[in-house]
Parts: sequence; C-alpha cells; structure tokens
Amino acid sequence: MKLARAVDGKAVLRWPGGLQIRLGNLYAGFFLIVTAVALAALSLGMGSIKAGLGDLAAALGAAPLDPDKAYALWDVRLPRILTGFLAGWLVAMAASMLQSLTRNPLADPGLLGLSQGSMIMIMLLLIYAPTASKALIPLAALGGGLGVALALLILVGRERSNGLAILLMGIAIETVLSSIASLLILYTPSETSYALSSWLAGSLFQASWTGIAALAPWFLLSLPVAFLAGHALGPYELGEEMALALGEPIDRSRPIVLVLAVLLGAAAVTAVGPLMFLGVLAPQLVGFLSPALARARLFLAGLMGGVLVISADGLTRAVAGEIAMPLGLSLTLVGVPLFILSLRLRALKLFRTH
Repeated sequence: MKLARAVDGKAVLRWPGGLQIRLGNLYAGFFLIVTAVALAALSLGMGSIKAGLGDLAAALGAAPLDPDKAYALWDVRLPRILTGFLAGWLVAMAASMLQSLTRNPLADPGLLGLSQGSMIMIMLLLIYAPTASKALIPLAALGGGLGVALALLILVGRERSNGLAILLMGIAIETVLSSIASLLILYTPSETSYALSSWLAGSLFQASWTGIAALAPWFLLSLPVAFLAGHALGPYELGEEMALALGEPIDRSRPIVLVLAVLLGAAAVTAVGPLMFLGVLAPQLVGFLSPALARARLFLAGLMGGVLVISADGLTRAVAGEIAMPLGLSLTLVGVPLFILSLRLRALKLFRTH
C-alpha cells in the first residue's frame, strides 16, 4: 500500500492489486463513523428515565443497575439505535446501487416501486392471514420486491440505454402499487387500517434484539455486496455505452444488481416500514461531503443513511416525548434542511468557479 495521486490529482491509497481509495473518502468515512457513535451516545440518554452512556458502561463492568434503567437501555434505547442504523444503512446502500444503475440521483427503492411491492405483500399477509407466523413477513417482503423487480426486467426488456426506461417503468409501477395500498387501508377495518398507516409512516417503536438478529445477516451480506457490486457499478456511472466498451456484461450484471438492491431494501422495510426519501437524501449528502464513486459511494451512503436515521429517532424522542411521531416525518425534518443547505452550498461553489 502506498500514497499516490489519481488522474485528477487527488491523493489516494493504492494497493498492489490496483485497488485504490481516495483519502478524502477515508476521512469522510471516519467522520461519519464518529458522528454515528456520538449520536448513538447522545440518544442513549434521551427519555423520561435518566440513564445514559455512563450507566451502560457501568453495567458492562458488572456493576448493579437499577431495573428501570436496565430496561430503558437494553430493551428500548439500544435496540432502537442499532435497528435504525442497520435499516438506514440498507436503504441508503440499495438506493445508491439503483442510482448508479439508472444514472439518476432520484432513484431509490420507493421510486422504482420495489418498496411498494414489499409493502403490498406484507399488508395482504397482515389483512388476510393475521394469525400467520411472523416468520412469513420477511418472506412476503422479499417476494413482493422480487416480483416488482422481475416485472421491471420483463417490461423494459433488453433494450440498450434502459436505465431511464427502468426508472420510468418503476415510477409507473410505484403509482399503481401506491393506489392499491391506499385502497387496502381505506377498506380494511379501522383497527387494522390504523396499524397499517402507522407502519407505513415508518417506526422504530417495535425495535427489539430479535429484529436486530434478523437484520444483522443482511448487513453482513451488504459488505461483500458493496465490494463486488461496486466494481460493476463503476462502469455504469460512465454510461451504458462506455460500460459495454469497458467489457461490463450489462445483460447479466443489471438483473443481479437489481435483485441485490431488492433484498437489502426489503429487509429494511420488514424491520421499520418504508423510509421514504432516505434513499435520495443519503447518497446526495455524501456527494456533497466527499464525492465518491463505485464502492466508496456505497459504503459512505450506507453510513450516511445510518447517521440520518439515528438523528431522526433522537429528534423524535427529544421533541415529541411520549407522542408517537412517525420516523418518516422526523427523517424529513432532519434530512431536508441538510439537503437544501448542501444544494445551496454546491450552487454557490459552482457560481464562484464560473
């Protein structure tokens, strides 16, 4: 490993096999990790019961802990923080993959209808088989997402330059599925309708260690996925014609990347419900923090997604108190101002450059 300069003059760390990473991306990753840890520590102390990082450290040191504090830390706050980070990571990484695939910064699992496919299947299961095993919910989510992905691939076909075609077809499918979801909520019994509406708004209120155990394998899977898929997505970001010229087998890699994005997105939807707009926010904020491509962009987007969800959950508990504020709403309150600020600063930078 040695320090070198890329073609654009940026400092990079380069390995003998040709792998390289920009120092700016390393610094950004370190900053996001530190931010996530700091926000998690701050979030541990939020709540009606006065308990925080010091109490957790004492408990880890085998010191006796008040039962109420132990319950608040181990059964409520830690599961929420970890579930939020994992779900944010998965959604942001899936969205970043889709944006590279379609070459569109607005693409995310929700816009392409993938999240809606998962949601519809979960809703149908909860409405028509309420006594079914909870183990079927992840399978229903995966089935719905994969069904939409298959429909996209069939409807778009094997045309070239079909990144835009996938996006437009996904928007059409998303519109239809959203209408179906609205009908299901409208014509189901009021108790079921209220529960579905709360879940559709996104929530960490049911976070548990069992849910974390279900999300952890998908998080671990996303690490090699980012490393391997990032290599394929690099050429896509140059355009499909250039990707073909570089030898990228688009007809094979596109369906694989799409399916991987579905798997990651469906896992997050199962755990916390849909996190709308997070998939657009996280990669764009990463682009402002440290422009990155391929693998680096996937990892940084995942970290940003986790940071945004932890921040939103902290805002929910700090501001709303005992009120059940939907996670999607708090994500909007946290992310949109940052998004507007980053776009404004980027525009000012471009203006000064020209």
